[in-house]
Amino acid sequence: MLSDGYREQGMRVQLVQLLAQKGITNAAVLNAIGKVPRHFFLDSAFIDFAYADKAFPIGVGQTISQPFTVALQTQLLDVHKDEKVLEIGTGSGYQTSVLIEMGAKVFTIERQRELYNKASQLLPQMGYHPHFFYGDGYLGKPTYGPFDKILVTAGAPSIPEKLLAQLKIGGIMVIPIGEHQQRMIRICRTTEGEFTQEDFGNCAFVPMLEGKN
Repeated sequence: MLSDGYREQGMRVQLVQLLAQKGITNAAVLNAIGKVPRHFFLDSAFIDFAYADKAFPIGVGQTISQPFTVALQTQLLDVHKDEKVLEIGTGSGYQTSVLIEMGAKVFTIERQRELYNKASQLLPQMGYHPHFFYGDGYLGKPTYGPFDKILVTAGAPSIPEKLLAQLKIGGIMVIPIGEHQQRMIRICRTTEGEFTQEDFGNCAFVPMLEGKN
């Protein structure tokens, strides 16, 4: 049975305060992180690590992202209620849950079968109901697009053209770009064929891979 007591809630309050000190200013992002029980995504033996501002292994060579990274990507994405958000890389489902807490309609793709199975069982137990897909994130989900926002939670060597094509005019994509060291890039689609790019500095993500496992 999933349990979220005063101790865990108190740890989340401290985490939110830390993220605000580190420069997260979007109140909706901080509010969402304050609500999502991050310890549900880790083995119960690691509860003391759940609210540290650190990434943590979740198996199959993947990690649950550092809370600051989740908060920063979400803040850059500028999520609003009822927007359609495509998430590439469900992972543990933590970032997915934060997006849903902000009122987004989330379409999330995971290429690792083990992680897909885990997240698609856990999130509904928590009351979160994104559209789950097992498959190749590079392809996106064109039949469900176009999307208001696209969030990529793995480092891509270059910007995937197929994802750009699924972004609405006026839409935003946040994606880490680079082979080894990545840069956090925000892309805005200004017209049918024009995009602007902003660089928000260095970041570190697991690599975005093609196909499915």
